[in-house]
Amino acid sequence: MASVATGYFRRLTRKLTEDVDQLDAEEMAESSKAEGATQACDCRRGEEVTMVGRLRSVEARSTTGSTGVEAGFFDGTDEITLVWIGRRRIPGLETGKRILVRGRVGERGGRKVIFNPYYELRDDS
Repeated sequence: MASVATGYFRRLTRKLTEDVDQLDAEEMAESSKAEGATQACDCRRGEEVTMVGRLRSVEARSTTGSTGVEAGFFDGTDEITLVWIGRRRIPGLETGKRILVRGRVGERGGRKVIFNPYYELRDDS
């Protein structure tokens, strides 16, 4: 019984003293893994992946002659940039939304990117 109480207090102390962002990232990574999704830290260029995570940012981009929506996707392990080419806005895609994405990982400027990924909005639970 004493070890159960010790474990409880250890977890409680950790929750009270650790960085909230770190705890949120760990919870998100565990949830993603439980759904059978690939973790962003494990995906490689050229690989077809399915991931579950949260949008950290969403913004319309306009460069010379092209438009697009760019989003920062985070699953608790790493961030990947999602780019929808030729779109000015995508209804439902907002910062903080939880989504499932599927696509082929590429690279742009040394960072992971997925162009025109398939996506599904998920409940925030």
